[in-house]
Amino acid sequence: MKKLILLLSLFSLNSYGTPDVIYGEDNRIDVFETTNPEYQKFAASTLARVEMNELKGWKFFKLWELKKPKTLKDMNLCSDEKFLDQPTIAGCTAFLVSPKHIVTAGHCISDHTCRSNLYYWFFDYHMPEDGEFQVKRPREDFVSCKKVVKRVFSKATGEDYALIELKKEVKNRTPLKFRREGTASVGDELVIIGHPSGLPTKIADGAKVKEVNEYFFTANLDAFGGNSGSPVINTRTGEVEGILVRGQKDYRWDQIKFCNRSNRLQDEAAGESVTNITRIQELMNL
Repeated sequence: MKKLILLLSLFSLNSYGTPDVIYGEDNRIDVFETTNPEYQKFAASTLARVEMNELKGWKFFKLWELKKPKTLKDMNLCSDEKFLDQPTIAGCTAFLVSPKHIVTAGHCISDHTCRSNLYYWFFDYHMPEDGEFQVKRPREDFVSCKKVVKRVFSKATGEDYALIELKKEVKNRTPLKFRREGTASVGDELVIIGHPSGLPTKIADGAKVKEVNEYFFTANLDAFGGNSGSPVINTRTGEVEGILVRGQKDYRWDQIKFCNRSNRLQDEAAGESVTNITRIQELMNL
C-alpha cells in the first residue's frame, strides 16, 4: 500500500503542468553557445531535479555518479531533431533565490517528497563544449530539501509554485534577482533557462509577454516538460518575472517517418503559462 501511495504521489506531481512547445524558430541553445555573460550567470544559479535512486555515491572522491542516463533518441525522436544524443536526467528545474532557498513549480515538489528525500537538485547540469557529458559530479553541486516553506498548486487560479528551504547554504553562487512588486508588461522581452525534456541546461530567448493577469502571464517561450520551475527572466532588467509551469503539447507524431517531432506553433499562438513571481509573498519577505 505504501508503494502504491508513493507512486500515486509522484504521478500527481508530474501529470499537471506540461510546458512544452516551440514557437516560430527554435531558440534553444546550450550554455557554452551563448555569448551573453548575463545568461551564463543566470544558468549558474539554475538547478535540475534528479531522483535519488538515479545517483550512486563515491565518498572517497566526494562525487555522485549519475546512472547511465537515457537520451532523446530513446524517446523515438526523428533523426533531424536537436540534442538527440544528450542525456535526459532532469525531472524539473529550479533556481536559487537566496543562499538557502530555491524556487520551482508547485507540481515539482511536495511536503512528502521533501521529507522522504526522493529528490536532489544539482547545479551545472550543462553540456561541455568538447567531449561527452560527465556522469560523475562533485557532491558540492547537489542540494536537498529541508522543508517546503510555501507551496501552491491551484487549477482554479493557475498558480503553481514552491519556495524550498535547503538543508545547507549554497556558497559561491549568486541568487537570481526577482521582481518584488507589480507584474510583467505585455511586450516585455524574456529569456527562459532550464531543462526541456530533461536535457542539460538550455537557454532560449526571443520570447515576449503576451497576456498578463493577477496570477500568471503567457509568453511564446520555447519550453518542454522538464522546464517546469524554470526562471523566466526579463532581458532588460535581469529580474525573474515568473516560474514556467505549463503549456502546449511537447511532441507530435510524424505519420510518414514514424517518429516524434517537436510541436511547432506560430509565434502568435497561445503561449506558455508563467506564475507571477510576486505571488510568493514568503519570498518577498526573505
